[in-house]
Amino acid sequence: MSEFEFLRNLPLGQSVPGDSFLHRLDPRVRIVMLLGLLAGLVFSRSLAGLGVGLGLVLVGLLVGRFSIRFALRGLITPLPFLLILAVLQVFLNAVPDEGRALFTVLGERVTWGDVWVGGMLLLRFAGLVLGLSLATLSLTTSELTHGLEKLLHPLAALRLPVRDWVVVVQVTLRFLPFLAQAAERIAKAQASRGAGIGGGGSLWRRARQALPLVIPLFLTSLRRAENMALAMEARGYSSGQAHASMTEFKMHPRDAGVLILVLCVESAMFWL
Repeated sequence: MSEFEFLRNLPLGQSVPGDSFLHRLDPRVRIVMLLGLLAGLVFSRSLAGLGVGLGLVLVGLLVGRFSIRFALRGLITPLPFLLILAVLQVFLNAVPDEGRALFTVLGERVTWGDVWVGGMLLLRFAGLVLGLSLATLSLTTSELTHGLEKLLHPLAALRLPVRDWVVVVQVTLRFLPFLAQAAERIAKAQASRGAGIGGGGSLWRRARQALPLVIPLFLTSLRRAENMALAMEARGYSSGQAHASMTEFKMHPRDAGVLILVLCVESAMFWL
């Protein structure tokens, strides 16, 4: 039944406590650095920029003393979809390339430029998945919510619902492991009743196997969301009510130095 252990291949939403240099940094500094890293991976248009981004992710995993193998395992689940996106990008490349065609499929010429664009897309999405894994491995839910609230606190003067935004992020992170566990239970229950789930196979067969999981997983998620909303209302949650925090952050010169250094490297990703 190990093939149904979806949570094992989901590093997102699972923080790993530790006493490394990365863990000792101010949570606000970690949030800003990781947001800059993800932005660089999204908007960088060169292979050198993506290489710098992937290098930063690798350095972050090593400094945080995280298992690189565990982080790479998070690519297993979205890999088929990433490959489909890369293939589509090869054939639907909007930038014309008049170079020598490598081969022709259904009258469509595929050149080195098209393959290059597809490879860049695959590399970009892989970097984003690894970057998100690094963010959730190095930040606990409490650090992320309190850090985001401190960073966005100036926007509260403009009467923006900062606290509601932070709650949305917190609930989303809480729901990722829950969805994986719920999918495990549903898949195991259906497999025990003789449903043709599991066993691997082609991408088309795996997609057909996922269809029976969608409706019960969707209904379970709605039920869980409704229960959480009722619990929050029963405890008097109010988005507009002022509140105090027991968590206080304090910036150190070490935090400022690391932040400036990493932001300089991330800025280079846009200009390479």
